[in-house]
Amino acid sequence: QLRLVESGGGLVQPGGSLRLSCAHSEFSLNYYTVGWFRQAPGKEREGVSCISTKSGSTIYADHVKGRFTISRDNGGNTVYLQMNSLKPEDTAVYFCAAGSDYVIRAGLCNSGAVFGSWGQGTQVTVSS
Repeated sequence: QLRLVESGGGLVQPGGSLRLSCAHSEFSLNYYTVGWFRQAPGKEREGVSCISTKSGSTIYADHVKGRFTISRDNGGNTVYLQMNSLKPEDTAVYFCAAGSDYVIRAGLCNSGAVFGSWGQGTQVTVSS
C-alpha cells in the first residue's frame, strides 16, 4: 500500500479558494487513479473528483463541476485539487486515495472501497 499525504486545507471565506495536494514521499503516483473524497460531520463519505495519472482523464462530481479542478504534476509525484468559489457546504475533511488505473476506466471513482491507499485527511472549513 502507498502512504499518501494530503496538505493545503484550512479556513477560507465563502467564495475563496484553496489548493489541496496529495503526494507520496517515496514513490511516483504515475499509472494510478488518484481520487479526492470528502466527509462532513454526520454525513457519509462522498467522491469529489478523480484523475488517471497515466492518461490525464478526469471525473468530477456534479456538485463541484466548474469550481474544482484536479491535476497532476509532470513528474507524477503530486496530485492537486484546486477549489474555487468555495461554499460553506464544501466544509469537510478531504482525503486523497490511490487505486489502479482500472478504477477510472471502469467508472468506479465514487467507490471508495476500490482505492487501496488513503491519506490521513486535511480539514477544509468554509465560513465567514
